[in-house]
Amino acid sequence: MLPKCYFVYIMASETGTLYTGVSGALEGRVWKHKNGFFENSFTKKYKCDKLVYYEETTDVHVALEREKQIKRWSRHKKEFLIKTINPQWKDLSVDWYK
Repeated sequence: MLPKCYFVYIMASETGTLYTGVSGALEGRVWKHKNGFFENSFTKKYKCDKLVYYEETTDVHVALEREKQIKRWSRHKKEFLIKTINPQWKDLSVDWYK
C-alpha cells in the first residue's frame, strides 16, 4: 500500500495575491479554488486560481508545519520559493483538467 501524500501549495491571482494551503488531495483542492467552490473565502475574494507552487510529503504534521512556516514568511521569501521551481509563475495545473 502506498503512503498517503500531503501537499503544501501556493495559489496566485492575476494581480499577484498569494494564498498558501495544505491538502491531501491536491488536484481536487485546486479544482475547487479554480471554480470558486469555497464561499466567502480568501481565494474566491481575491481570485487566487493559479497553482504556482507545491511540495509533497507523506507526513501530515510536516505538511501543516510547513504551511505555517510559509505563511509567516515575507512576500519576497515566498516569491523566491516559487521561482525555485516555477520561474515564470506558470499555472502548474493547466493540463490537469482536460
